[in-house]
Amino acid sequence: MSISHTRLDRFIAEYCKVSRRDVRLMLAQKRIMIDGIAVNEIGLIINKFSHVQLDGKTLQNNKAYYIMLYKPVGVVSATTDQQHKTVIDLIDLPEKNELHIVGRLDLNTSGLVLLTNDSRWSERLMSPEHKVAKKYRVELEHPITQKLSKNYIDSFLKGMYFEFEDITTLPAHLKIISEYKAEVTLFEGKYHQIKRMFGRFQNPVIGLHRFAVGKLSLDSSLAIGESRKLTSEEVVEIFK
Repeated sequence: MSISHTRLDRFIAEYCKVSRRDVRLMLAQKRIMIDGIAVNEIGLIINKFSHVQLDGKTLQNNKAYYIMLYKPVGVVSATTDQQHKTVIDLIDLPEKNELHIVGRLDLNTSGLVLLTNDSRWSERLMSPEHKVAKKYRVELEHPITQKLSKNYIDSFLKGMYFEFEDITTLPAHLKIISEYKAEVTLFEGKYHQIKRMFGRFQNPVIGLHRFAVGKLSLDSSLAIGESRKLTSEEVVEIFK
């Protein structure tokens, strides 16, 4: 039995097939432990990753996974696909089918993809309220001339109106590296956003690579298609 979040007494009652009154007695007798600590609070809220024990027997002990993957071009950001290899196919982890993707990349975009089974963490990363930065390297078909560079930068910073969704994008930061290369920092993730923004200048994007999310950069030691678990420090520091 696994839950996202619920009251402890409800969880115990359903798991053990007993009444809430029975659970209250268990709590009073300090027979229930959460994360190694005896508890007696009836309305205590637990989550999917709370370690729950009754009389020394483990009832729930789910582990949270946080994965960094170097996604190749040609691999889809999906859990299943009939035509293409998916990012899940690249993960070497027995529990990989429990994972979900945090911020998808297009088929022809490479770079940092995050996966987890912790919905609270992924929701916080993707929440517009937290404005977690996503950084991309862009290769363009046509040069950004010195004459037009300010127009590009100002337009990205001002935000662009997308008629189809009836929205204006949040301010985005554009750093011009050379005539054909740039870095873009987004604080949201609209459909084909970067390609559509450069499309306003009739300048097709021919290469797109995400190299950072928040304070977390793609590990330079990872080869294309490889992945690794995040450290506990990385899981927290990504938001700073």
